[in-house]
Amino acid sequence: MAISLSVVLLLGIILVVLLRGGSIKAGPAIVAVLFGFFLASTGMADDIQRFLDSIADTINSIQF
Repeated sequence: MAISLSVVLLLGIILVVLLRGGSIKAGPAIVAVLFGFFLASTGMADDIQRFLDSIADTINSIQF
């Protein structure tokens, strides 16, 4: 849950920066948000979550 919330917050901040910087217009941003919203309700959501969890575990296991 903590990782999901962090990713959502990070992506939200990036989206706001892109909108304010003029890199992305409001229309494509709304389409991207709606795509993510509807994708989360499909059967692929569990696979995507497992993939993101495995990436987070891999990054967490890196020793510096």
